[in-house]
Amino acid sequence: MKIGVLALQGAVAEHLSMMERAGAEAVPVKRTDELADLDGLIIPGGESTTIGKLIRTYGFTEPLRSFSQERRPIFGTCAGLIILAKEIAGQADTHLGLMDIRAARNAFGRQRESFETDLAVKGIDDPIRAVFIRAPLIEQVGEGVEVLATHREDIVAAREEHLLAASFHPELTEDHRLHVYFADMVRQYRA
Repeated sequence: MKIGVLALQGAVAEHLSMMERAGAEAVPVKRTDELADLDGLIIPGGESTTIGKLIRTYGFTEPLRSFSQERRPIFGTCAGLIILAKEIAGQADTHLGLMDIRAARNAFGRQRESFETDLAVKGIDDPIRAVFIRAPLIEQVGEGVEVLATHREDIVAAREEHLLAASFHPELTEDHRLHVYFADMVRQYRA
């Protein structure tokens, strides 16, 4: 099982390490041709406007949409969630527009309002540690989207078939269970 981490900006090394711990071969992805032999892909946190611009600059938009059309799993964390969203609150444009969610950018405030908390996630036995840094939230989900986690009534993790999104940074903790969850999604795709 080979999982890529889109290596244009953000916490790439941390996601690579977590996926290795989750039992996958993990590789950084800097060129579109590297998508061909992947079973799954992570779009990491960072700055969504910058990542979106780099996706367009390096010609990733259509290859990533094709990757998703093939039902290959994609996991977006923090800014990656915004990249996946079909709608972004207060913006006319989206990035990839793949997941039937409306994302709100910086919903938990600025950098100084960043926080950590224990979070119950559907499908994972015990709460996981979640790191929120200028995090988005999911304001609305479409019919086929399953809410996996909430924080104070706000949706912070969701899944739609082969797409997984989290408002927080699971890669910045010692807990790799959300990466194991994603690896299981990839195994199901391969089967």
